[in-house]
Formats: sequence, structure tokens, C-alpha cells
Amino acid sequence: MRRAVLIYLGLGSLAVLILAPYLLSVQTSVKTPRQFAQQSPLTPPHPLTGGNYAELLVGGHSLIPPLVITGQVVLVVVLGQLTCSVLAAYAFARLDFPGRDALFGVYLATLMVPAVAVLVPRFVLLSRVGLANTFWGIVLPSMFGSPYAIFLLRQFFRAVPQELLDAARIDGAGHLGVLRHVLLPLSRPILATLLIITVVTHWNDFLWPLVITSGVRWQVLTVAVAGLQSQYQGNWTLVTAATTLATMPLLVLFTIFQRHLVRSITITGLK
Repeated sequence: MRRAVLIYLGLGSLAVLILAPYLLSVQTSVKTPRQFAQQSPLTPPHPLTGGNYAELLVGGHSLIPPLVITGQVVLVVVLGQLTCSVLAAYAFARLDFPGRDALFGVYLATLMVPAVAVLVPRFVLLSRVGLANTFWGIVLPSMFGSPYAIFLLRQFFRAVPQELLDAARIDGAGHLGVLRHVLLPLSRPILATLLIITVVTHWNDFLWPLVITSGVRWQVLTVAVAGLQSQYQGNWTLVTAATTLATMPLLVLFTIFQRHLVRSITITGLK
């Protein structure tokens, strides 16, 4: 009992340490600029105000257009990445072709290449084909799978007993039938984990949208919030309200899929 109490006290302390910045941001976002300037940052707001959120939702500095564009970018990237990653992982796991393992090793080695190392070549390439400052210029580099997703799915597909695949082939299923009716239903926890990782990664993506776009036409949420910080650097209540709004969809997503995320981590076998 003593050991359990100490463990939970330690975990609780870590949880408070991790959640404190977010809670402070939420608290600051419901203060007026006068309250923020005259009171300690830890002082609870009294009275609460929703003026900062109203300004960001229906006011002159609305985050709705960047929010919509970010949602569209994330949706297209998630659909493209999951589709391409599943197909590539199946090929690397269950198809025999010359140079399969060598090709997979070379592709996996791209995980060690920093993203900034290919930033300029990618920008030059897309600019020359006329995709700079366009929606497809933002999403195309990330649509066709990722080494991490393909590696994770490949390892899971290889762990599926061959007898299940053979039974599906006896029933007349081809490669797509095996993938659809056998592997994908078993892979739901892994796919949910990849969904969360992909959404969080591209929802928070800042550098590439900043480089490939200019102006406000295709401005994503992270770039809009960064511009708000530089434009209104003295009004931190407005800035914290913007960051809180930007984080809320991710919290909702994690709340919905947390069961699948935990299950994907604890999977050790198949029923």
C-alpha cells in the first residue's frame, strides 16, 4: 500500500506539472487585459470574460478561416497517408518481390533525415511546378505515407498468423480481399493510433505551411496564431485564447480515440 501511494503521488505530481501550462493558458484566456496587467498570472480571473474568444470567433481577428483550412489539410493528409501506408505496409509485409527488404531498409533510413534538410529542395520543386501558395502545395509532400506509419503497420501485418491469410485465400480472396476483410479489421487499434499521430502532427505543423504559403489565402491555424502573437504581442489574453482554441480539437480527438490508443499499446497477441 505504501508503494502504491508513493507511485500515485509521483504520477499525480507529474500530471500537475504537465497540465499546469495548459491550465494557466486557459485561465489567462478568460481575463481582460487590465486583469492580466494588474494581477499575478496565478490569480483566478474575477469576473470571467469571454471577450477574447468572441474576438477570435466573430470579431475582426477571426480564426475561423485558418481553422477551416487546417481541417481540410489534415483531412486530405490523413486519408492519403493512411491509404498509402496501408498498401505499402502490406506490400513490404506479405508480397515477395526482388529487393523488398533492401528497399524497405532504404526507405526506413529516411527517418534519420531531418525535415529541414529537404525543406529548400521541396520548396524549389513545388514552386517550379506552380504549386507555391496553393492548397496542394501544403498537402502533397505529406500525402503518400510516412516511414513511421509504414514501419508500424508492416510489423503488425507480419505478426498476423499466416493461417488466417491462407483461410481467406481458400475462400477466394485476393490481395485486396485479404487486406480488407482480415488485416484491416485486426488493425483498428493501430490505425487509430496512426490517425491520432497524423492529425496531431499536421494540425501543429508550422514550418512547411509558413514556407510554402504567403498572405492569408491559405494560412493555416499555427501560422495565424503565430502572426497574432507578433501583431498583438502585448495582448497576451488574446494570444492565450487563440492557443487554447487551437488545442481544443486535439483534446476532443484524443478523448474519443483514447481507448483505441491504449489498446494499440497493450496488444500482445491475437484472439
